[in-house]
Amino acid sequence: MADKLRTQQELERLQAKYVGTGHPDTTSWEWKTNIHRDTKTSIVGHAPLLSYMSLAQNEPTAKMRAQLIRQMVQPVGPPPPREDELMALPAAQQQQGGEGA
Repeated sequence: MADKLRTQQELERLQAKYVGTGHPDTTSWEWKTNIHRDTKTSIVGHAPLLSYMSLAQNEPTAKMRAQLIRQMVQPVGPPPPREDELMALPAAQQQQGGEGA
């Protein structure tokens, strides 16, 4: 039992120290965004990886670097709507539907 508690405490310490490790409330979208950003940052930061990517896509290295940096803004698309926005959406649609009738 002590090992399990120690493991849980170590996990919580790592999650507090490193943002990308997530926490129990981390959504799938946040997790995917962190992974994609970490990967793109690593490629941009390591010249051999960047050269490999630019060679594979037949693009200049500077263009590939700029493209990867631009992709870091929203690497997996826009965030999904939050639950409070989803609950407010039907009420707003009903109000708009009632005004047009």
